[in-house]
Amino acid sequence: MGVIASPLLFWLVIGSGFGTSFRSGNAAGQQHYLDYFYPGALIMIVLFTSIFTMMSVIEDRKEGFLLSVMVAPVPRSAIVLGKVLGGTTLSAIQGLIFLAFAPLVGVHLTLGDFLLVVLVVFLVSFALTALGFVIAWPMDSTQAFHAIINLFLIPLWLLSGALFPLSGASGWLRLIMRINPLTYGVEALRLLLYPQSPAVSSLPVCVAALGMFTIVMFGLSFSMVNRRTTKPAA
Repeated sequence: MGVIASPLLFWLVIGSGFGTSFRSGNAAGQQHYLDYFYPGALIMIVLFTSIFTMMSVIEDRKEGFLLSVMVAPVPRSAIVLGKVLGGTTLSAIQGLIFLAFAPLVGVHLTLGDFLLVVLVVFLVSFALTALGFVIAWPMDSTQAFHAIINLFLIPLWLLSGALFPLSGASGWLRLIMRINPLTYGVEALRLLLYPQSPAVSSLPVCVAALGMFTIVMFGLSFSMVNRRTTKPAA
């Protein structure tokens, strides 16, 4: 409830605040900001849950549980996959619960569209959870973890098209937003929820970009866990 309540409050307050003063295109009478901001609020839930779930990596290391897992006779890829899938499941379910508010913004999904939304949310959740694992793995301090989140991950969400469209941004911001992989997650959800809305990329391009982001993040997390450090003998 705590994870969903905060983005819900952001969505209602910010969406109602901008209201009809927001324009998603050049024509008059474009989307109400509540409609535009809805996919961004959903991604916010997925982002916070995915990242903060991986804080348990730091806690497991402090308690000695992580060392017990690492010396177990199982492949390290299975350890990483299990940890990442656990966080992915939690964040994806919480993100999909937020779809209960979709009818309030006039969204009525068919079964096919719903399954595609599930796929997009799963890919975003998996990639962000793996990213959180990569950040948390070398750290011993939860304070440092929070600092990285505030410095890097919040701007990652802000520059994903969640708050403002790419088409109306400054040139240097558009470049950053196009490089930002989270942009394609927000764009994919917006295409599925509002098929008539203006889009910068097509749905296949967005899904392909998310797939690449997922593979890269999992590969990076696995390589970090599989890295062995040797100490010289005394």
